[in-house]
Amino acid sequence: MKVTFLGTGTSMGVPVAGGFRSEELFHDPRNFRTRCSAWIQHKGQSILIDAGPEFRIQSIQAKLQKLDHLLITHEHMDHVAGLDDLRIYSYINKSAIPAYASKNCIKSVRRRFDYMFGKNKYPGSTSLKLIEAEDEFSLGNLKITTLPVMHGKTEVFGYRINNFSYVTDVKDIPDSTLEKIRGSKVLVLGALRWNPEHPTHLTIPQAVEIIEELKIPEAYLIHMNSYVDHEQTNKNLPDHIKLAYDQQVINV
Repeated sequence: MKVTFLGTGTSMGVPVAGGFRSEELFHDPRNFRTRCSAWIQHKGQSILIDAGPEFRIQSIQAKLQKLDHLLITHEHMDHVAGLDDLRIYSYINKSAIPAYASKNCIKSVRRRFDYMFGKNKYPGSTSLKLIEAEDEFSLGNLKITTLPVMHGKTEVFGYRINNFSYVTDVKDIPDSTLEKIRGSKVLVLGALRWNPEHPTHLTIPQAVEIIEELKIPEAYLIHMNSYVDHEQTNKNLPDHIKLAYDQQVINV
């Protein structure tokens, strides 16, 4: 399985609008982070996790020219604002793109992007087939397990794809979800910053503690803000845990 990190930044992106703190980040291109998204390729299948505001640019950089399925983690705009840019893939497929999400997320997407759905669908807009994700389902030869977590008061779906688990925008992970993650070969986990503690996101130390508790052999942190320097942070992390960066490719 090939995984491309299309974006690894927090909701405001890194640097934020206006370029604040750019001078502290310029020394390392890995510090420039677009909004979180990942692309999974496996035996001819192409699966996207989230489509944020920079998806068009991310897809061009990664040469993402085929899309079979979409997994949506939650309804916040840094994860769905790029849905409109999926229209080219529904044109190519000549059919609606199957998009899996929670019940509440589906309601939100239908409301916010009402022009994509129903009898008044705008001609040429993205065609999505919204599907409520079950606890477990299959996409071809891939087994998908939903990983419910809490991001403040918002439920977020992480996804385990065979032995690869992806969980972004998380503060609290129920024990039942921890057990679903356990045994993964690779875990991608949201970690906003070093400190102080955040009400809706894990800090880097909190994420590391979870990874160590689960004995995950290889882990990558995502959703970092402008105060996290790539090289310096990696020096302070255990060898098996690293910050992901935009357009990084790993094999699972």
